[in-house]
Amino acid sequence: MLINLIIAHLFIIFVVNYCSLFMSPRPKRLRKISNPPIISGFKPYGNNKNSQEPETIFLYLEEYEALRLCDYNMLDQYQASLLMDVSRPTLTRIYARARQKIAEALVLGRQIIIEGGKIYFDSEWFSCKECGCFFNNPDKQEEITECPLCKSKDFLSYEQKDDESEESMIQCDNVCICPECGFEQPHKFGCPCRNEVCPKCHHNMIRKGFPPDINI
Repeated sequence: MLINLIIAHLFIIFVVNYCSLFMSPRPKRLRKISNPPIISGFKPYGNNKNSQEPETIFLYLEEYEALRLCDYNMLDQYQASLLMDVSRPTLTRIYARARQKIAEALVLGRQIIIEGGKIYFDSEWFSCKECGCFFNNPDKQEEITECPLCKSKDFLSYEQKDDESEESMIQCDNVCICPECGFEQPHKFGCPCRNEVCPKCHHNMIRKGFPPDINI
């Protein structure tokens, strides 16, 4: 009886290990980044004991974004997870890794390079005045110089596209509003309302007075 149980247990272990060889891992969900960092990293100085090039720590872009939202913008982790389009446990893991890397760089005197990661940029949309094409900039680290369809250099940001948008801007208040609970707060210049999170219900906010399809 005991031998049969041992054989059955070993068989289960064999099947599990065998199947794991053919099962593909769960793909990582891309993390949403508002803007790329303005610098590429940091390099330590003042360590006269070691003349060699310092070792490098790579801080991924999603880790930089987690630090920016939680430590610079002072958002809680739930609000930051909404802006990055990930779950709160995922945001917690990203944030913990980022702080561990920063601490390691400071204590051991290592340089930091900010690059890489599974991310996409929350890009701005543009409208071509020649062909009417709408297009965005998925890679904010490269400047858009022409329409991808007709190659025209005459294009505008979607918010400034035509007379209808200008009328909406005249009629709207300079206020961000939560469509869920109605909470209002002053609009911050240069920061789209869609990136703001309502402190009451944690819902993404919109610009007051704009049509629902124009979310700036």
